Amino acid sequence: MLVITKRAETSSRVDVEISLPFDVRKKCRFKTVSTDGEEVGIFLDRGTVIANDDRFLSEDGRVVRILAQDEPLLEITRGSAQSLAQLAYHLGNRHVSIEIDNDCLRIAYDEVLKGMVEGLGAFTCPIHAPFHPEKGAYAGGHSHGPEHGKGRGPIIHDLSKLSD
Repeated sequence: MLVITKRAETSSRVDVEISLPFDVRKKCRFKTVSTDGEEVGIFLDRGTVIANDDRFLSEDGRVVRILAQDEPLLEITRGSAQSLAQLAYHLGNRHVSIEIDNDCLRIAYDEVLKGMVEGLGAFTCPIHAPFHPEKGAYAGGHSHGPEHGKGRGPIIHDLSKLSD
């Protein structure tokens, strides 16, 4: 079994490719199979979320590229940016992973959420595409223990910068 434990440079040559849906890419420890049929074990730091085209180094020195697999999504549109922001707010309150584009939102396909956003006046379209949701404000993947200082809340790291 090919074992992966650390990241490689993004410019590294690629020896092995793996195609994964988002629900698997957000896990830090799992087994899967490469596109060539080789069994692969991925053991990354807790909180790691794998993005499309991330590259990792296997224990035997090969570079493994992860590709975001097409999966069933719901594309959500509404006339104005304000309406999309309101829809994103309602989905975020339900802790739904959301991909935000200029004129639409995308979420993993879910009939209940489809009904909710349509009830709020949105238009929906089921699609099959790779899913690249926002990382979230606490995407750093770790917390600071008691030694960090008494009475302090979480520290926010690695925020995705706003796109405009």
